[in-house]
Amino acid sequence: MSPREYDESDARIRPSRTTRRRTKDRPSHSDSITAFVTTVDRGRTTCVTDEGVIITAMKARELGPKSVVVGDLVEIVGDVTGSEGSLARIVVVNERTNSLSRTVDDVARVERTIVANIDQLLIVVASANPEPRRGLIDRFLVSAFHESIKPIIIVTKVDVSPVPEFIQEYKALGVDIITTSSKTESRTQDIAAILDILDDKISVLVGHSGVGKSTLINDLVPNSDRMTGDVNDVTGRGRHTSSSAIALPLENGGWIIDTPGIRAFGLSHLNKDRIIESFPDIYQVTQTCMPNCSHHEISCSLNPWIESDPSLQVERLRRVSSLRSLLEVKLAEDEG
Repeated sequence: MSPREYDESDARIRPSRTTRRRTKDRPSHSDSITAFVTTVDRGRTTCVTDEGVIITAMKARELGPKSVVVGDLVEIVGDVTGSEGSLARIVVVNERTNSLSRTVDDVARVERTIVANIDQLLIVVASANPEPRRGLIDRFLVSAFHESIKPIIIVTKVDVSPVPEFIQEYKALGVDIITTSSKTESRTQDIAAILDILDDKISVLVGHSGVGKSTLINDLVPNSDRMTGDVNDVTGRGRHTSSSAIALPLENGGWIIDTPGIRAFGLSHLNKDRIIESFPDIYQVTQTCMPNCSHHEISCSLNPWIESDPSLQVERLRRVSSLRSLLEVKLAEDEG
């Protein structure tokens, strides 16, 4: 029996799964509208337009792995009516002015962005119960100065214990410090003063669980109904009452963003030089330092600069000492 000859009729062609023609062209989305991201939860994003329309949206596939976080300004297409059950698409995440990020894997230096486009970083600490941790405050300040965000420290529970002395040292870096307590007669005045600072700004609250962030939010935004919790008597740590970041509108304009309690805040993704640049007078002096100066050496140009003006010596020493403590945090993070 002679072997069979094959021709083109024997070739099997797999039918196409779709009749739609492929194209590299992408829609321009010229009809998109801009919205502000207020929450991101399990693949669904809540946004608010300039007209106050609340829209639920999902991230378009063409954005790829790019994340959308609270504070982002995004472009939305589709059903933007905001009606119940409607779902729009986020097709563009506009360029961010800054962001608050932390390293979640020091080995791989995986950066996780928490919020974006911030004017002020409100670092909330308790005078006691739980005790304030200087290391965490320093990390928040490093990130704020790196991203050109104005940092403000709010000390709560001042009725329980006096404000720790080391907190006052941050004034040398130009950090405003506000004290308050939910159990003092001055609470109303304290809240009014904080609201004045928040007017027409996008501000984010960060801090340990149990320091009183949710209580503070409830006073600043009366209808927010944020859940509050207690501090564990055994571990001295607060219990998480917020599971995700949320932006809440302020009555006189602006937004306040509440974040979950943070116990670790890695900085491996940051650049040390950007931190120093946040202090123009000090940065100008460091330009005369030797290459790779850590600014802790005896030969550092900051040392003679401190002593060059007796009338400013004490203030300069405080500023440089505070900055060096921040740089030590960054150095320890890099070496750890």
